[in-house]
Formats: sequence, C-alpha cells, structure tokens
Amino acid sequence: MRRAAKVFGTVVVAVAGDSHKTPLFSLEERIAIAEEVFANDHRVLVEGFRGLLVNYVKARQANVILRGMRAVSDFEFEFQMALMNRKLDRTIETVFIMTDYKWLYISSTIVKEVAKHGGDIRGMVPDRVRERMLARYGLEQASPNGREG
Repeated sequence: MRRAAKVFGTVVVAVAGDSHKTPLFSLEERIAIAEEVFANDHRVLVEGFRGLLVNYVKARQANVILRGMRAVSDFEFEFQMALMNRKLDRTIETVFIMTDYKWLYISSTIVKEVAKHGGDIRGMVPDRVRERMLARYGLEQASPNGREG
C-alpha cells in the first residue's frame, strides 16, 4: 500500500464483505485490523464494502482498481477479474502492481495454515495481525525458535 501511495497519492484499502474466500476474521474485524496496520500512514484509508467492487469504486467516485500480484499464477484470475470489471464499467481501469520478491511465496492460505499449527509467522504479516491470528487460534505467542514465550 505504501508503494501504491507513492504512485497514486492516496490509496483506499477496500475490504470486501462478500467474497469467495473463507476469511479468518469478520468484515468488521478485518477493517479494524487494517486500520491499525495503516494508522500512521495518512495516505492509506481503510473502508469496507459489500457487493461488486466496481459499484463501490464508482460510488466512491474513483476510477482505478489497484491489484497486487505475487506470481504468474495470480495473473489468470486477476486478468479475468479485470476484464469482468471492465465489462461492467468501462470507465474503471485496473492497474497491477508486482509484489516485492520477498513476498512471492506468501499467501493468506499458507500463513493461516502455519499459524494454526503453531508455526512462527513473524515477518510474514504485521505484528498486530500475527497477534490477532494467534489469539483466534487460541495459541500463545511463539518465540522465533518455535517454543512458547
């Protein structure tokens, strides 16, 4: 988001309430967590929405959907979504931004699986997210060497 804010000035993190994914946290919890993570960056705003993303973007009087991609494996899905969004509203553009190489292997699925089984996810997610995940799974904070601490 901070890289995107350098390009666009202000970025809205639009947290989806209706998704094909199975989130660990409710929409309200995800909004609160994102607000905490970006609290010190006035260029990043956090809002929740339900329904179609293009409708949210239009209602906000914006014209760009920014999507991050980790690897080529993300491209097909993101490309399909961009084309569908374009079909629904030709005034809204989709812009892709590539992740930093150090995040290529990170996905929410992998992080949730590691956390659920007590693995150390430090450095994979912000500290506040890690704390919330461990609490959700009923785990104590693990030390970097794998022992509770």
